[in-house]
Amino acid sequence: MKAAVLTGAGVEICDVSRPTPKPAEVLVRTRACGLNRADLTMVAGHRHGSHGGAGAVAGMEFAGEVVDVGAEVADFKPGDRVMGAGQGAFAEFAVTDYGRTNRLPDGMSFETAACLPVGLNTMHDAIATNGRLRPGEAVLIQGASTGVGILGLQIAKMKGARLVIGTSTRDDKRRRLKEFGADLVLDSRDPSWADQVVAATGGGVELIVDMLSGFVANQNLHAARVLGRIINIGRLGGMTNEFDFDTHSRKRIHYIGASFRTRSIEEIREIGRLMRADLWDAVLAGKLRIPIDRTFPLAAITDAVAHARSNEHFGKIVLTV
Repeated sequence: MKAAVLTGAGVEICDVSRPTPKPAEVLVRTRACGLNRADLTMVAGHRHGSHGGAGAVAGMEFAGEVVDVGAEVADFKPGDRVMGAGQGAFAEFAVTDYGRTNRLPDGMSFETAACLPVGLNTMHDAIATNGRLRPGEAVLIQGASTGVGILGLQIAKMKGARLVIGTSTRDDKRRRLKEFGADLVLDSRDPSWADQVVAATGGGVELIVDMLSGFVANQNLHAARVLGRIINIGRLGGMTNEFDFDTHSRKRIHYIGASFRTRSIEEIREIGRLMRADLWDAVLAGKLRIPIDRTFPLAAITDAVAHARSNEHFGKIVLTV
C-alpha cells in the first residue's frame, strides 16, 4: 500500500506492507486524514511519545471504512464508516484500537470526520475532565485558531461557560474566532492581554486551556482567578520559560499537564468513552465542527506540510487518500 513514511529528514510516499489488526484493533481503508501540529514535529525528525523516527508511517487521525476487525472487537464490522485516532494514519490502510474508533454520523463526509478524533478527545479531556469546567465559569483558550482550539471554543460554550476567550497572534484569524464561540478575542503578543482578561472577568478566568505555554506561561498565572485551573496541552510558544512560583502559590492555581503520550490504552479508551457520553449528541447534530482550510491528496504530503508550517491556515488541513 501507499503510505507517507518518515525519513528522519522529512516525509515521502513509499510502498509498505498493509497492517494486520491485532485482537483489539480495527483495520480501516482510509479515505481522509487530518494533519496535526504533532505531525510537523515528527516530520522534522522528532518523536511524539513512542511514535516517529525514520521508517514509521506518519499521521494520527483518519476516516474511512472498516475492512477487518480483531477477534476481541464487537462494536464494528466490515463496511462501517468510521473515524479514529492512532499511529500510522497517513496511508491507504490504518489500524487502531477499537476504543479509539467512532462511527461516522449519517451524512458526514470523510473529510469532515477526519478533522475530529484528536480534537474531540483532547479538548473534552482538557475542559471537562482535567479542567472540571462548571456552568457559569470563564474559560481562556490559548492558541484558539488551531483546529483543536476552535473545537475547544465550541465545547466550552456548549458546556455553559459564561465567557469564552480565545487568543491568536494573527489579526485575520482573530477576526474569525467569534464564529466558533469566542466572546472575547485577544492577541497573546499584546503585553496587556492578561490585564484585559482580569478586567473582562472581574478577577480572572477559572480555566485556561494552554496550547502555547513558553512566552505566555507567567501571564497565564496573572490571568487566572484564585483557585483557577491551567491545563497545559501544547507548547507552540516554547517548551521552557521562567516560572512565577510565588503567583502560582499565592493564587493556589491547579497547574495540570495533559498528554496522551504517557497514557495506557485503557486510559485512552476511558477518555473516548467519556467524550462520547458527553459530546456525541452534539457531533451527531453537527454542532461541533472544525473548518477545513485546504485539502491535499496524500501524494502531495510535502505540500500539505509546507502549508501547515507557513501558519497561514485556519482550521484543519486534510489529506485525501
